[in-house]
Amino acid sequence: MLLHFSSLPVRYQKMGGWSVFVWMVLLLALLGDSLASSPEFDPYKVLGVSRHASQAEIKKAYKSLAREWHPDKNKSPGAEDMFIKITKSYEILSSEEKRANYDRFGQMDENQNFARPQQGFRHFQDSFYFDESFFHFPRTSRDFTESKHLIHFKQYMNEVLPDSFKRPYLIKITSEWCFTCIHIEPIWKDTVQDLEPLGVGIGVVDIGFERQLANHLGAHRTPSILGVINGKVSFFQYAVAREYLKQFVESLLPTKLVEKLTDNNYVEFLNSWHEENKPRVMMFDVASSVPLLYKLTAFAYKDYVSFGYVDMGLTETSQVVQRFNINTYAPTMLLFKENSEKPADVIQARGMKKQIIDEFVSNNRFLLVPRLVNQKLFDELCPVKQFHRRRKYCVLLITGEGEQFVSVNEAFFNFASANTKDVLRFAYVYQTQQQPLCDALLQQDDTTPPQVIILERRSSTGRVLYRSVTGGWNGSDDDKLRLHEQLDILQRDPSYLTHDAMLPELNNEFASMFLLRWMNTAYDYLAQFYFDLLYSNWREMMPVLSLIFSALFILFGTVIIQAFSDSGEDKPPKQKTTESPKTADGSPGTESTSSRPPKKNFVEVTELTDVTYMSNLVRLKPGHINVVLILTDASKQVLLRKFAKEVYSFSGSQSLHYSFLNLDKHTKWMDSLMESSPDAQPSDCSDEEEDAASYKPDYTGHVLALNGHKKYFCKFRPVFTGEEAEGSRSSDEDGAAGTSRGSRSRGSSRQKATTLEIHHKLDRLGLWMERLMEGTLPRHCVPAWPCLDNITPQK
Repeated sequence: MLLHFSSLPVRYQKMGGWSVFVWMVLLLALLGDSLASSPEFDPYKVLGVSRHASQAEIKKAYKSLAREWHPDKNKSPGAEDMFIKITKSYEILSSEEKRANYDRFGQMDENQNFARPQQGFRHFQDSFYFDESFFHFPRTSRDFTESKHLIHFKQYMNEVLPDSFKRPYLIKITSEWCFTCIHIEPIWKDTVQDLEPLGVGIGVVDIGFERQLANHLGAHRTPSILGVINGKVSFFQYAVAREYLKQFVESLLPTKLVEKLTDNNYVEFLNSWHEENKPRVMMFDVASSVPLLYKLTAFAYKDYVSFGYVDMGLTETSQVVQRFNINTYAPTMLLFKENSEKPADVIQARGMKKQIIDEFVSNNRFLLVPRLVNQKLFDELCPVKQFHRRRKYCVLLITGEGEQFVSVNEAFFNFASANTKDVLRFAYVYQTQQQPLCDALLQQDDTTPPQVIILERRSSTGRVLYRSVTGGWNGSDDDKLRLHEQLDILQRDPSYLTHDAMLPELNNEFASMFLLRWMNTAYDYLAQFYFDLLYSNWREMMPVLSLIFSALFILFGTVIIQAFSDSGEDKPPKQKTTESPKTADGSPGTESTSSRPPKKNFVEVTELTDVTYMSNLVRLKPGHINVVLILTDASKQVLLRKFAKEVYSFSGSQSLHYSFLNLDKHTKWMDSLMESSPDAQPSDCSDEEEDAASYKPDYTGHVLALNGHKKYFCKFRPVFTGEEAEGSRSSDEDGAAGTSRGSRSRGSSRQKATTLEIHHKLDRLGLWMERLMEGTLPRHCVPAWPCLDNITPQK
């Protein structure tokens, strides 16, 4: 029945939308009983079967009617509707759950509750809805199939999580007011009916009641479907469909659970029982891929049995099928133990059920005489004695791995094959692999392997009662007879075990190396982090991401800043139209190049000659300075050594070059430079004009900082250690002040220049270089650099 807003009276149309909605609710509530009691078709009548019909009868009737009323074969007008009724009837009666619901309540709608409410409005609330895009009343109670799968946090931690190491779990995250959850519920039910009989664990988490469990699983929205296997959570990220959900469950399982067997590799598979210490199961079926039921069984018993699969539809498997005489019309499972020629157990059935396979594998999960390789296997083979259970004794052979022990081991295996009793468990152990265990059992009698020990475990802490077989064990008939007699005595008199010992925990012989375990753990953490990064709630990941990106920003920011600062110092400063701020004396701002460490352990000093003059001075790059030492042949070695020592700390700068000029070769160049820059001459020269003819300046030990591009230089005049502080500061920077104290100091230094050692002339060069790098030295400009063409002839 459809209700249109335009069909209501005008006074109701003028009411608000919610008022109209309330009237519609009341109207449909009154009609609830009549709607609920509307006649529906009977699936039993449609298929023509009785209410007590078996599944085989229902299936036979369905196939007959489906062929008769199929629209492609039956062209009558009502064929399509009849075919739909037949299909719907078979869907109800073929499912035990739906059939039971129909027999009990007469309902077929999956969205309805199984118990019919007594009140019409409650029935309306459970079943009435407008359109999917408009509104939907959720169900206020859950059906039985979903309620039995509800799990809570404690149940998940104590039951589901440990059980996930034996079988995968498929868990749905839902809530009461989740509209999308209702849309996918039919698909979820069908998937549960398909996967649960195969052994897949099913769980339902109501996020409204189990918020802690939902947060633990990383589910923050509904609906969500996730899988749990080996304690790890994986989210389903595809469209909700039965096939996709089955593929998702199959993808959770490890890839190498079941080995594909052909005529070429099945013999090697059967003979590898000794290395793996496991029975072998060969599964025969006609399917290109391994059925999910076999994979789930292999995962459940992966620690006990190795599984192989033979596709009987391939030509590459004809020999193995023919060798074991396999019926190709029914799935078959063969279980092999120590004898690879003859199976120890066989099952064959057209419909393999999980219960049959579990019982088959569980009863044969141990070899006839297994090797003790870890503590878990020892606990299961030789359980601790319980007061309410029958005693079980473990007959243990301590032997070795060499060829001399082969006959001994085979004799023990033959004896165990002939004495298969429930109270006796036979096993063997290699002394080299389990040395602590063997020492604890052999120290009482001071015997050496091979030796047979009969023991009974008394506590889980390792306490055992045991007794060694007298005479040792060589595999002879006498040894077998003595062992048989002692076992008979033990069954009559349990006090026959006279020795007591505390056994240590067994070594795990199949444990991987520490490095491999560490790498696997690291991989699991990285995979989990990647999963959380992609699918988890970003609000929870934000603190971790903020910490990571902050650390990366600080790390890379420091590296980038350091790299830019280094590149800025390596490149020469570019000429700009706007000059940088200068100090009062016209020098540029302070530089920090002097603090740059030297890149070499020596200072490269070149000589200014007519060949290098143009490149080292006249055509020097902008921003570069050539520091030139003035010397003579007599003072060359001493001054160069002192000069290199003073400027070494500044050699890391790429804008400084070091040279020297020999006055004995180029006498007139220094005089020409001083004449072109009068302000660079001493201020007291005008007061001593009368001595100008007889006075010849001595430029030895002077240092010039030449800027070839801007045509200026800074001059360092030699100073002498040992003088007063006022007299020592007689360098060129004091000449700009023009004080009388500086004039007297320079005059006295010229008078004493011939009496002091030459290397003291450069004692203050380091301080002068500091001021050069700071840009606080006076600059003397020249119109052009003097020529250096002629060499003064030697006298």
